[in-house]
Amino acid sequence: MTEPGDGDAPADLQLTSAEWSMWQAFRNGSTCDLHIGDPARDDPHGQHLWGPERRVRARVVALLLLDGPPPQPGRVAALQLTGAYITDTLDVAGGTIKPFVELRDCRFEAEVVLPESHFTTLRLVNCAIPRLEAARLHTEGDLHLPRCVVQSGIRLTDAQIGTDLMLNQTIVHKDRQGRSLMADGLTVAQDLQAEMMESYGELSLRGATIGVSLSLRGSRLCNPFGRRALNAPQLTVERTLYLTAAGLANSPFSSSATPPYGIGQTPSHGTRVQRFECEGGMRLDDGRFGDAVDFENARFIMESDQELSLRRIQTPELRFLGERPQRGRVILSGARVVNLIDKSASWPGLGGLWMAGFAYETLIPRGHFPLSLRLQWVAAATPEYAPEPYEMLAASLRSTGEDADAREVLLAKQRRRRETLPLAAKAWGILQDWTVAYGYRPGRAAVWMAVLWAIGTLYFSTSPPPPLKAGEAPPWNPYLYSLDLLLPVIDLNQGAAWKPGGGSQWVAAVLILAGWVLATTVAAGASRLLRRQ
Repeated sequence: MTEPGDGDAPADLQLTSAEWSMWQAFRNGSTCDLHIGDPARDDPHGQHLWGPERRVRARVVALLLLDGPPPQPGRVAALQLTGAYITDTLDVAGGTIKPFVELRDCRFEAEVVLPESHFTTLRLVNCAIPRLEAARLHTEGDLHLPRCVVQSGIRLTDAQIGTDLMLNQTIVHKDRQGRSLMADGLTVAQDLQAEMMESYGELSLRGATIGVSLSLRGSRLCNPFGRRALNAPQLTVERTLYLTAAGLANSPFSSSATPPYGIGQTPSHGTRVQRFECEGGMRLDDGRFGDAVDFENARFIMESDQELSLRRIQTPELRFLGERPQRGRVILSGARVVNLIDKSASWPGLGGLWMAGFAYETLIPRGHFPLSLRLQWVAAATPEYAPEPYEMLAASLRSTGEDADAREVLLAKQRRRRETLPLAAKAWGILQDWTVAYGYRPGRAAVWMAVLWAIGTLYFSTSPPPPLKAGEAPPWNPYLYSLDLLLPVIDLNQGAAWKPGGGSQWVAAVLILAGWVLATTVAAGASRLLRRQ
């Protein structure tokens, strides 16, 4: 540098005209615009070559950032550069950059190296970047990378962002390890917005912490090179994770301005939308979400060995309202949810859903979701019999006053359980189901009792048995006699007073046996029902 107070550049730098304009704009806090006025030729992602009139050396940019000249009197120094071609590698690793930095519509010849550097605010808007290396980066304010195209990945491992991280409409391709965005241990104090982003590789957010919301509205995550498109176990989001559609009409990105908060709201009805799409597996295991996880209109394209894994997540609300995955599995094992908002068309079929240990309190179906389809939903989650999904569904229905539906669910559980039993126990189960529906429909016992009573009364009215002891039998009454045979505990002083023989003996034996069977099944069902209550 020159002497203190002297804002001129060192003579040995031999600044070009573009660099001299950038130097003066830095001191004034103004924008150095190197656009030529032709949109096609000004596009940093286009095929046109940029001439020397737009080139600035990375070492000059680094000098301004790390040890720049003093500002003009009454101005605040800032690097605001538009339409520049930055040659060589921009490396400010470990440096402290105090000026505000915004590079817009710029093209970088080589990677941008920012590990362990400290910025106040850094904005790279609509830039073409070979690679962004920024592990352990610290910013006091925002880190904005909207509409950038990064050819070989972004690394933000253990970075700390003081306010918002914006990746809206950014296109990121994979690095040598197959990762598009490597942001394990990332901390963002406010929002992480990656709306309408395109990721080609694994987007890794393992152990990341987001202070408000994480939005991937309208984004496309594609990883044909590996197992997962989004790998984010132990992710913490204080508010909501949005994996939903983004509105395209009147988009705030239609102009060249950079909106401070992105798209922001779920599109209203009738708005043309771009849905969230994930081609590859997704892992959100052990995540903590303060308000909700929202999958409305999401599309998952997976291979048969890939998963949408939500193991052990905790959130007050899970909105599973996306398109049904055609392949792969949805895993909810051990998840804890208060409100489950879903629709029947969103869940995969048999063998595609696992929810052992999945706990929820309230079911809020969106659209038509009758109990028969809900039971198919549970059956899809239990290719091999497991009682917990049935019991969880019954408890949820009972908590909302739908006791009849809860009993139907528990009856379905007993029928599934019967399939796993040995032959004798299966036969006994069929008998319980046929007679009193395992005690969940006790009215059936009364019907069977009435039918058998009528049959017995009709038979013994025409074929009365002789008394056991002549002169000691009570007056003959076929109604009381048949009822005494059917009731296994109550004694009406009729059954022991008469001595049936021949066919009457067989009829009496059938009535006694049927009475015991009905009483036993009713008692077993009532006991099971009381235990559940």
